[in-house]
Amino acid sequence: MTEPTAEDRALRSRVLLLLLFAYIFNFIDRNIAGVLAVPIREEFNLSDTALSHLGVAFGIFYAVIAIPIAWAADRKSRVNIIAASVALWSLFTAACGVVQSYTQLVVARMGVAVGEAGGIAPSYSLISDYFPRERRSRALAFYSLGIPIGSALGVFFGGWLAAQLSWRSAFIIVGLLGLPAALLIKLLVPEPERGRFDAAPAVPMPAAEVLRTLVRIPSFWLLSFGAASGSILGYGLIFWLPSFFNRSFGLAVDQVGLFYGSIVLVGGALGTWLGGVLGDRIGPSRPGGYALIPAVCFLVTAPMLALGLFAPNLPLAWVLFTIGQMLALAWLGPVITAIQHIVVPAMRATASASFLFINNLIGIAFGIYFFGWFSDAMKAAHGVDSLKYSILYGLGFYLLAAVFYLFAARRLRDDLKS
Repeated sequence: MTEPTAEDRALRSRVLLLLLFAYIFNFIDRNIAGVLAVPIREEFNLSDTALSHLGVAFGIFYAVIAIPIAWAADRKSRVNIIAASVALWSLFTAACGVVQSYTQLVVARMGVAVGEAGGIAPSYSLISDYFPRERRSRALAFYSLGIPIGSALGVFFGGWLAAQLSWRSAFIIVGLLGLPAALLIKLLVPEPERGRFDAAPAVPMPAAEVLRTLVRIPSFWLLSFGAASGSILGYGLIFWLPSFFNRSFGLAVDQVGLFYGSIVLVGGALGTWLGGVLGDRIGPSRPGGYALIPAVCFLVTAPMLALGLFAPNLPLAWVLFTIGQMLALAWLGPVITAIQHIVVPAMRATASASFLFINNLIGIAFGIYFFGWFSDAMKAAHGVDSLKYSILYGLGFYLLAAVFYLFAARRLRDDLKS
């Protein structure tokens, strides 16, 4: 492998930082609804089930729209698609602050989902053409730091702005702050040659051929359903844990923002980076490691979070939830890298969108709805603790995710492309 020049390294760093900047706003705008759910629920007098419709609408629209956008990204300028998507989701986030009914809020969140659907899969493909195979897991893990950083900032600033101003102001402010990211990507990120670090030619393929190819790759489906099972908790918890801390520990909305935001930031950032480092260290020589890393982490995550739910005080709860958050996000770098490696370069954006379709349709739409519905269903048995027990029983999805990843680890060596 030829060592990159100083100019190449500077360009890679700039591109990765700008894409991370946009991804942070992606998750600020996506997850701010979780901490704002407390005042939204009160203003519109909603049940937990009704409140979960925000996640259902977002998840369905995100999953469905992502595939045609990614198909276009395998053929057209990924930079233009990403920049336009950032602008769109930022404007719709701001629009959430001016709605006059809960129905209008749900529709505005659908608009956020349409914008965000065009940001991630094209970015995965773009990063894979800026970084060679042996450095991709760390690069994709660095990009994925947008998840814990954005989620933490969404929880923190959402809670603080809602307490200082209103939940409507929180949506408007964070939405408008994301617009500069769209302009910076458009002006400062060059479109790289597709497949520049790969042996296979980057020739566009018909969508039907891409889907036929994916159907024949067992590890793609095992990785996708493993990620989806874990994301039922990932998206479900980021939406519902603020309400849990409010109900079970008596924290006000701004206190929830600081307490839970620090958990997501510290635990999530450590876990995301650690997973990327382990992926680059283990995956190239032992491809099954890309799946074995999250399998082991999820097996430990479930009991950690279960202990956190019943912690007798906030300091102990913080430690347990932070460890659980760290382990829960270690999958990102290894699994996303494996998805890039099991298809040829011309299929990467579409394969990533198909992976995200499964992950988000199940994770966002079902995950957020499941915990809200289950909480309402158990109110007769557990009263004010119904949300706590809804989360406790839902931790079984982490164990299911580990099973999928263990099977994927056995298949990856045969499925990875050279």
